[in-house]
Amino acid sequence: MMREWATVASWQQGIATLNCEQRSGCGSCGAKNTCGTAVLNKINPQSQHQLQVEIAQPLEPGQRVEIGITEANLLRSAVLVYLTPLLGLIVGGGVGQSLMHSDAWAALGALVGAAAGFMFARFKAKKLSDRQDYQPIVLQVGLPPSMIRTPTNI
Repeated sequence: MMREWATVASWQQGIATLNCEQRSGCGSCGAKNTCGTAVLNKINPQSQHQLQVEIAQPLEPGQRVEIGITEANLLRSAVLVYLTPLLGLIVGGGVGQSLMHSDAWAALGALVGAAAGFMFARFKAKKLSDRQDYQPIVLQVGLPPSMIRTPTNI
């Protein structure tokens, strides 16, 4: 189970809107000065993502919850999103090259194949998003911010 902590933005009628912070895998890596992922994170530093999760327990904004999704479903989603367009690109380029014997047609076939792969992945992802086993689940609920007190006299 892949686990991540999120902050509650709002809760209404059993649906919680959560803010998840994006953590780069290279945050503590020694090669982050030469890593392409670190450079891309500096260019586009989108650090928060929102998602909605069903939970019957009332939550307060600012409350922390732990959410999880199974590794198998995460892996299937990654294969769908990344490999389907790549497979379409390779097959489309091969078909364009074999039918027309031209690099221009191979490039056009690769573009058409990649676009078809993206459209297939999008269609399949919409169908999978309705399945309950692909939805993140709430594993733990932290204390609401109103119950946490810090001492002011030091």
